[in-house]
Amino acid sequence: MKTTTRPSMGAALANREFRTVWLAEAQSVLGDQLTTVALALTVYHRTGSALWSAVAYALTFLPALAGGLGLAQLADRYPRRTILVVTAAMQAFFIAIMAVPGMPVVWLCVLVMLARLAGAPSNAAQNALTREIFTDDELYLRSQDVRGITTNTTMLAGLALGGVIVTAAGPSLALALDALTFAISAVALHHWVRPRPAAGDGDGSWFGAINWVASQRRLRVLLGLSWLVGLAMVPAGLAAPLAREIGAPDEAVGWLLAADPLGFALGVFVLSRYVSASARRRTVGVLAVVPTALLLAFGLRPDLVLALVVLALAGAAGAYIITVGATFITWVPNELRGGAGGLYRTGLRVAQGVGVAFGGMLAQWSGAATTAIMVAGAAGVVLGVPLAVAWGRVLGTDSDAARTG
Repeated sequence: MKTTTRPSMGAALANREFRTVWLAEAQSVLGDQLTTVALALTVYHRTGSALWSAVAYALTFLPALAGGLGLAQLADRYPRRTILVVTAAMQAFFIAIMAVPGMPVVWLCVLVMLARLAGAPSNAAQNALTREIFTDDELYLRSQDVRGITTNTTMLAGLALGGVIVTAAGPSLALALDALTFAISAVALHHWVRPRPAAGDGDGSWFGAINWVASQRRLRVLLGLSWLVGLAMVPAGLAAPLAREIGAPDEAVGWLLAADPLGFALGVFVLSRYVSASARRRTVGVLAVVPTALLLAFGLRPDLVLALVVLALAGAAGAYIITVGATFITWVPNELRGGAGGLYRTGLRVAQGVGVAFGGMLAQWSGAATTAIMVAGAAGVVLGVPLAVAWGRVLGTDSDAARTG
């Protein structure tokens, strides 16, 4: 179904079901950052070990990656509202236990892994359920714009305020507040999202969605376009050495980290406000190459102002990823969207992690953060151009099929 006018992001928020899912997700993202900060500080204060603190931080990511491929299938086999309610309640339970004063460090690590593992199927259910709520392409894309902007700004706010809240209130109270937000989300989702039957009948293989995606050329191209984000993430992983290398003050590290997500939010707003869904799909290939192409400017050893401008522009162009994700979910049958969405999200997270690690190794080898960023940009262009060409062919094939059909 298509509309003749472009709805605004406000039109998506006017839907009570989506508004409930959106607020629950925002609370989850904010709570995750709060829990991450509280866990890292608690482990460090108790052990005095930077290694243990880093290990605890890493443990917050591993369950989401593993669960994204495995547990995401649950969102196709059971009602998606039920998945959201149950997983929110489970996260509230695990984090509430973490909030008990004096909880041993080992148990804190185990509990945070269980909480993040419980959250894995909820991410898949959120993506699939939102497409069920909005059958209109334009309105659905605006809902994804809202989610994209909210997730980025909430993560920034959570990391910025997490240390302040944990220091002022203490880790136990901060974790208790996080548990409370998940409990509120579970109640809200149960009351304000209408029940729907399970999308699939559960007869297919556990990884049937992944196998189906692998057989679809156009979805493979979309996955490739999304993975380019990993190379665009390299400057974030090198923010501290980059600031030192370009002669910027220590506080500039935060500015360098904030430039990309702020640019991203602006880019999403512009695309949402002025560009239709069909036009956004047509520009995806070009926009996917732009973020890494802009990183080539670091070969000029820019000063702080130019570096911030380049990173902000790269973030704005990176808004293409919203269209990629929305198109991917739209082109997957409803009964497979949970598993396919888990594959997409896991691939995106892995690409970001690999990209940051790749940048770190390049910087170590070359001895310069700017050189590493420039090489990552060149790699992104080399990989992105063929993907952009492939995407143009995908659109051309779809157009030919529509005319002959």
